[in-house]
Amino acid sequence: MKFTLSWLRDHLDTEAPPLEILAALNRIGLEVEGVTDRGAALAPFRTARIVAADQHPNADRLRICRVDIGRDTSAGGIGPEGRDLVQVVCGAPNARAGLSVIFAPPGSVIPATGATLKVGSIRGVESQGMLCSLRELGLGEEHDGIAELPDNTTPGQSYANFAGLDDPVIEIAITPNRGDALAVRGVARDLAAAGLGRLRPWLAETVEGRFASPITWRIDFPQACPYVLGRTVRALRNGPSPDWLRERLLAIGLRPISALVDITNFFTFDLGRPLHVFDADRLAGPELVLCRGGGETLRALDGRDYIADPEDCVIADDAGVQSFAGLMGGEAAGVSDSTTSVFIECALFDPVRVALSGRRHAISSDARQRFERGIDPALPVAGLEAATRMILELCGGEASDVVVAGEPPVWQREARLRFERIAGLGGLEVAPDAAVASLEALGFAVRERDEASVLLDVPSWRNDIAMPSVLDAAPGLDPARRLGADAVSSIEAECDLIEEVLRLRGLDAVPAVTLPPPGLVARGAVPLASLTPRQARTAAARRMLAARGLAECVGFSFISRDEAEQFGAIPDSLRLLNPIAADLDQLRPTPLASLVLAAHRNAARGVDALGLFEIGPGFAEMGPGSSQSLIASGLRTGHAPRRPGVGATPATLWDAKADALAVLESLGVPMDALGVAADAPAHYHPGRSGTLRQGPKLVLAHFGDLHPGVLQKLALDGPAAGFELFLDAVPDPKRRRRAAPDLPSFQPLTRDFAFLVGTEVTAEAMLRAARGAERTLITKVSLFDVYEGETVPQGQKSLAIEVVLQPRERSLTDAQIEAVCAKVVAAVGKATGGVLRG
Repeated sequence: MKFTLSWLRDHLDTEAPPLEILAALNRIGLEVEGVTDRGAALAPFRTARIVAADQHPNADRLRICRVDIGRDTSAGGIGPEGRDLVQVVCGAPNARAGLSVIFAPPGSVIPATGATLKVGSIRGVESQGMLCSLRELGLGEEHDGIAELPDNTTPGQSYANFAGLDDPVIEIAITPNRGDALAVRGVARDLAAAGLGRLRPWLAETVEGRFASPITWRIDFPQACPYVLGRTVRALRNGPSPDWLRERLLAIGLRPISALVDITNFFTFDLGRPLHVFDADRLAGPELVLCRGGGETLRALDGRDYIADPEDCVIADDAGVQSFAGLMGGEAAGVSDSTTSVFIECALFDPVRVALSGRRHAISSDARQRFERGIDPALPVAGLEAATRMILELCGGEASDVVVAGEPPVWQREARLRFERIAGLGGLEVAPDAAVASLEALGFAVRERDEASVLLDVPSWRNDIAMPSVLDAAPGLDPARRLGADAVSSIEAECDLIEEVLRLRGLDAVPAVTLPPPGLVARGAVPLASLTPRQARTAAARRMLAARGLAECVGFSFISRDEAEQFGAIPDSLRLLNPIAADLDQLRPTPLASLVLAAHRNAARGVDALGLFEIGPGFAEMGPGSSQSLIASGLRTGHAPRRPGVGATPATLWDAKADALAVLESLGVPMDALGVAADAPAHYHPGRSGTLRQGPKLVLAHFGDLHPGVLQKLALDGPAAGFELFLDAVPDPKRRRRAAPDLPSFQPLTRDFAFLVGTEVTAEAMLRAARGAERTLITKVSLFDVYEGETVPQGQKSLAIEVVLQPRERSLTDAQIEAVCAKVVAAVGKATGGVLRG
């Protein structure tokens, strides 16, 4: 929600400075998201008048202007000796004596270019400033000459103040329950109730109708629209809005279109009362009908076509649908510069139906934002009268009688507040009189009061308080604990009233209270774990990957369908029907896909050596539905930096494997139980990838170089290796009583073996065999060399392993060592057919 400070002051009588207003907004729960001060950049610029404009002696297109800049009382004048006349060399064709202009003194920063102005010499003549165009000030595209101000402009004024640009634009965040705060008047009411001034009275002046409206209403869909008003205004002239209205809309980011459209936009923000105007001469038939959609196509005001379905409420004439009720009007009956007669719509629409229709058709409009939160049900008559009055003032014409269909809703509600509950629930002591006064300032009216409580009438604009409950009781709830709808509504209403009382005193004044951890039934009890095993695994994996030098990414869970196809199946069940962008229409199979796309974007900007990781969801189709799994993915690309004696080494599958193993080890997975198989998915290189399993079936991770075809299709040059670790598949570590650390008294010793085996033999098979040869002494077996070349027979390779022996009771003799080595050779030979390399 955006508004200007001057707009707020139209409803709020206050002398509070802007910073105090901003602090109050945050204090009462209307969080300030931003403040734009358009006048700050224009602070040095002043109004001035050219006294004389003489031809430059050394340039045909330049003039030497003597400029009256007014007297700078704060600095004693800019000109020499404090005078208020300065010399400026100007090349604008419209520079002439008597012209009122915008002057930039030395030291000013020109908004359009960012240049700092200095006193300089132009073709041998000193220039002590600059005369500006609106384009140079960033206020428009006009650049044929310097800006021309009205002849009666007084020199020396702040230009920002003169042009009304010293009016800050405030943007606040609105919670879903506060539809009344989507109106400038609603914000002013809250600030006045918080003690920051007085809410100015507002009353719509009734416009007497001069003829019967030729257009009437009929409601065929009362569930969506229970009440609607309208009236015709004829003999009007549509055209540009006056400057005050145009500037107010421009300040909050709306494009002025015409007086009629701008008036409806004004009241949408000013009072939170959306309106719509139809060109009456473009409507077919004497009646507008609010009904269900029937498959009709509407070309809306945003230029897009929408198909109405039976759950949509539409406004139709004899020619068809002319508007989506509560969302957006159609082009066919829209107003234009040639419009001379309009029909004004002012209706109440069901919030839920408006929200669902807007979501179905992806229509986001200012009207929808207000209708789906609920608007003031007592405002339609006053809103229609106010809009009619402004149309007559700006466009002329005469108004018809008001036509009505349906009945005004019964919005009157009551809510009770028990005074002791303010401190009991809110934690802040507030005197009963002060609490009642706060609520009355917000528009609540006291119906009855006693020492313990007060019964209040809820104002019409507070749709979030004491409304009927729309939620059903939880299935299986004990009947003894079930509450009726009236009881639920009264409990919620009292809580809402307490919130109103507290926030007007400042949310920062409410004392913080720590909630007791669940499960604590006695003082001194040990609290339950704050993290689930899944959360703990995620945190441990994140720490380990960051420690290994990878940078964490947080990406969207959806990518384009073509990109997703490179990383697995793309079932239609995982395709988005309403994507936020055309290239984000498929749920990703793995976060690795997002990392590859991020690496491509970085490489396009000259950063090709990357280490990235993301812990996020991957999606796959499982049976009749889809499955989501938590995956820790990593990617290394490019070459590591060169260092003395070592060249630039490329990212390889060994880097990716080391990353994956480090994470698994940090999660407590026993390394001895892991096996490697060359059956990674198709997006990995078939000869340079693998799968890590715990046991024969449990897949924990894939790793390897990415397939060259994938890299080519995703335009990622250079080496790239990645991994995917399935955190949901990692078993919880077994709970064991922590024993004393095993610190052997004897030194370990190592022995190296080189075996000739067939090329089809995996290193994992050899390591497993050697590890099981003598379990009481062998503590570690690792591969340190793989060789295939001229000295190795055809069809074989050499695998070299290191075996670590750890004696426990005594030092090993040579005979004992030789016996263990013989067992290793025998075990490897039996399992793989390998023989010692000579």
